[in-house]
Amino acid sequence: MSYIVFALKWRPKNFDEIIGQDAIVATLKNAIQKNRLAHAYLFSGPRGIGKTSTARILAKALNCKDGPTVNPCSACPACIDIAGGRSLDVIEIDGASNRGIDEIRTLRENVKFAPTQGKYKIYIIDEVHQITAEGFNALLKTLEEPPPFVKFIFATTHPHKVIPTILSRCQRLDFRRISVMEIISQLEKIAQAENININKKVLFAIAKSSDGSLRDAESILDQLIAFSKDEVSLEDVISMLGLVEQETLFDIADRIINKDARGALELFNNIIDSGKDIGNFLTNLIEHFRNLMIAKVTRADSKLIDLPREICDKLLQQANAFSLEEIFSVFNTLVNTQEMAKRLESLRIPLEISLIKLAHDKRGANLNLTPSKHSENPGPVSTKEKPSGPTIKKEDSIPEAAAGIQSAYLDNVKSIWRNIIDNLSRIKMSVATYLNEGVPTKLENNVLTVSFPMNHSLHKEALERKENKAIIEKIFSELLNTNIRVNFTLSKVVAEKNNNEASSFIKSALDTFNGRVIKEE
Repeated sequence: MSYIVFALKWRPKNFDEIIGQDAIVATLKNAIQKNRLAHAYLFSGPRGIGKTSTARILAKALNCKDGPTVNPCSACPACIDIAGGRSLDVIEIDGASNRGIDEIRTLRENVKFAPTQGKYKIYIIDEVHQITAEGFNALLKTLEEPPPFVKFIFATTHPHKVIPTILSRCQRLDFRRISVMEIISQLEKIAQAENININKKVLFAIAKSSDGSLRDAESILDQLIAFSKDEVSLEDVISMLGLVEQETLFDIADRIINKDARGALELFNNIIDSGKDIGNFLTNLIEHFRNLMIAKVTRADSKLIDLPREICDKLLQQANAFSLEEIFSVFNTLVNTQEMAKRLESLRIPLEISLIKLAHDKRGANLNLTPSKHSENPGPVSTKEKPSGPTIKKEDSIPEAAAGIQSAYLDNVKSIWRNIIDNLSRIKMSVATYLNEGVPTKLENNVLTVSFPMNHSLHKEALERKENKAIIEKIFSELLNTNIRVNFTLSKVVAEKNNNEASSFIKSALDTFNGRVIKEE
């Protein structure tokens, strides 16, 4: 007899064996007992969580010789044929390969024929979202008023792609991802029944890597048994799946706490040398700081973190070394690194920079916007006037070298000025419009001064309102990874700059169109 993989061998055969979908099981059982079954169901949710298995069990419950029943016998000819995929009354259709109008028309013609063996004729259509709009439209009338002996069960991972007219004709049941602890419990049951020696850490690693899919977890376990010689070890899981150990994530966080930039880089280099995927490492590190945040707020509630109790306790211990603000800052830095990586071919360099910043400053890579008084060998200050920047009067009390460093930080703000305006416009358009008239003119001690022309006092007053100022400071702080306060001033210098820009624009227009100024006001 050929080998049967775990995902098929341990597929649930009745409602009681379905893992992690208690609400849906209760709904279907009650509907059967009260004779209130809908003519069409839509099962939606991620892959490998039991949608098709539940559809088959429901078909068995309806066509069993004792049915409709919540406990199909699994021994009668109808149950055996359905389990083996041989029943003439249960038609399973793949929506991806039967997606056109011709296939749906054929289905519509066959619907009118009565079942041959059972009480119901049941159509299970998997990946129903792949059916074309024309195919859906051909099914509408049949789906709205099917024969009394016909039931439709649709399954999909993308319910938003199913047209509304189909959704409105179905009862929708949303399947959830299966929790780590539920997957571990099922894997322990399988390992015990199959006489496999495996420890809890290995099961935890498998459950985490399956991302809530029990089928994926069972397939990984099957593969690991084939990969390992005798006992399945944690090293086997890490080697086969390329996982980042939980201890490594704790070690990286410890380096950030201890401001050990060198140690953080060495750990990261070891991860790369061992062949781990950098993207997975970054995702795992972001999730680790998410868990630290939850642990700190909830005192390590294992239900919210979805990890074993001993790991939750360790998370709480490490979380106590951070403030919430520090965790937020680290989290934001890592997420920004992930976004930056989408625009680069290499993730290694931006992640190395972020790790150095995070481990250099315990508060999460805050930019040191105030220049050090003891800066060694400051670079020369450029004396060339930049046409894109405002003319700022240099304070006599600031040494030229320090002023040059402050100017560099101010240039950094100017370089992301358009990005700041764009972000503000998504939150509050009026604030973005007012701020766009200003110019960043000074940055000192994490206080940014934005100057407006003398005739823009209304803009200044509007932005100084408490709620508007809070929005602006939040955007600045997020983009610069540090706490920024903003002041607004009126300045003749800004007015002169705007006039110069306007004059330059007019001159360019005159040159382009070979025109002349008729009147100036």
